[in-house]
Amino acid sequence: MNWDQVQGSWNQVKGKAKQMWGDMTDDELDTIAGKRDELVGRLQVKYGINKEKAQEQADSWIKNL
Repeated sequence: MNWDQVQGSWNQVKGKAKQMWGDMTDDELDTIAGKRDELVGRLQVKYGINKEKAQEQADSWIKNL
């Protein structure tokens, strides 16, 4: 799956995002709406990780969808 596909099917995959990042609220997931940059930014703030680590987590997640 790529990011374009994730954006297009966000309503179906956001539950899996919630499983992966349980501290994310439904409002945050709605704001992300499948956009990689939004997800990376939220991961940085929510989990206190650097941009590279957040990007790795996001990219690893979509590879496993």
